[in-house]
Amino acid sequence: MTDPTRRNVLRGAAALAAAGGLAGTGARAAVAAPQAPAAHRFPFLEGAFEPVTEELTAFDLPVTGRIPRDLNGRYLRNGPNVLGLEDPRAHHWMLGDGMVHGVRLRDGRAEWYRNRWVRSSQVAKKLGEPYPGPVPPDDFPCNTHVIPYRGRILTLQESGPLPYELDDELNTVGTYDFRGTLKGPLTAHTKFDVHAGELHAIAYYPTWDHVRHLVVDPTGRVSRTTRIPVADAPMIHDFALTEHHVVILDMPVTFDPAGAERGDIVPYVWNDSHPARVGVLPRKGGTVRWFEVDPVYYSHTLNAYEEGPNIVIDMTNFDAPFFVAGKGSGGPYGASTPRLDRWTIDLRHGRVRTRTLDDRPQEFPRVNEALVSRRHRYGYTAASAEMARAYMTLDGNPPDEAFSNALIKQDLLRGTTQVHRLPRGAAASEAVFVPREHATAEDDGYAIAYVHDPDRGASDLVILPAQDFTGEPVARIQLPGRVPLGFHGSWIPDA
Repeated sequence: MTDPTRRNVLRGAAALAAAGGLAGTGARAAVAAPQAPAAHRFPFLEGAFEPVTEELTAFDLPVTGRIPRDLNGRYLRNGPNVLGLEDPRAHHWMLGDGMVHGVRLRDGRAEWYRNRWVRSSQVAKKLGEPYPGPVPPDDFPCNTHVIPYRGRILTLQESGPLPYELDDELNTVGTYDFRGTLKGPLTAHTKFDVHAGELHAIAYYPTWDHVRHLVVDPTGRVSRTTRIPVADAPMIHDFALTEHHVVILDMPVTFDPAGAERGDIVPYVWNDSHPARVGVLPRKGGTVRWFEVDPVYYSHTLNAYEEGPNIVIDMTNFDAPFFVAGKGSGGPYGASTPRLDRWTIDLRHGRVRTRTLDDRPQEFPRVNEALVSRRHRYGYTAASAEMARAYMTLDGNPPDEAFSNALIKQDLLRGTTQVHRLPRGAAASEAVFVPREHATAEDDGYAIAYVHDPDRGASDLVILPAQDFTGEPVARIQLPGRVPLGFHGSWIPDA
């Protein structure tokens, strides 16, 4: 494969990787995607998705309410924000250059807001800036996630690019390879087990005949790599981690070599001939045990844990089939909007039981990060009307026009929900849970999210009390500009 073609492959894989629950597609027995309705030709360049054109810095932000004094740190969120777009027909939302939006909180004040593009070699060139040092292979301005890792801030992508490191003011430091030990792709959805001090990843690449389970040990080095044979080069955007197992979700979303050679924007297709299955791998390495399931398009896992001989996974899913590319930038198409499901893997009897926990359209599930790989009770999701309407169903119809915006708290023990409703036009991004200082319960803390304020034409950082989820926010921090709908973020506490 020539290097330019390889870069096209990367662009497609990275784009798809970017959204996980907002992507999907195989090589053989591929199913053609429907045509995009003219009225929704470029939904990801308009409305709540419209890219911003400037990097802003603002200090001492106006606040309605009171910022809790124990919130000392930075809330950062990554997302695609295309820079210098010449032809919208050659663009896909998930290919946008990564931009991180951040708010710095300290001692009850909102000290600053910043938004900065991730300075890959391409972005630096577009901005007329020098790129320090040699250009890494598969370079890409990571646009999917931003996480704290042992005093560093890392932006993440998958299927090729190295993470890019940022400093405390969101300036790009450079690529990061875990002290020279990361050889090849990482993922956008790492899982950090605070009990073991380990960072886990499932990495894939379009030309591999396997995927890789990577373990970064407490010294910050990739200490173990397990290769897991797979057919058709599936896209594996997310995975699940428990105390003793890694769960691999191998669904019919596979690489399309012919599409890559043609230069398709997203060379992945829905592949009816690729069996849907779930693999369970011991965390310490060994043989994967596979379980057949009915095909779906999974997007993101909320969390997973062990319950006797069972593994329980909570996740957001679309009905099959799902077409990531739609018609160019016309957007993806699916048979449904995403819902929250629970899959229970019965290791004793060799089967997977599935059930829907909440069928309302919702995405970007998050959990108290201290409970990753351990049993959880609560989860937090976002319902965005513009997001749902952008992902047209196979019959060409968007969801009910009455559907609006909300943040949802799931009590998975009692099977109940609390909904914090937002006004029409108040598009909400992913909600991240932040524990209160000296927290005494799993939900003792705050849910924080960027929410568009249609009256101001700008965004707010909204801080909700997690134990009074339907009540008024404890604080709304007014930002000087819009934060377009994007992907994933993290709370990065002060050391």
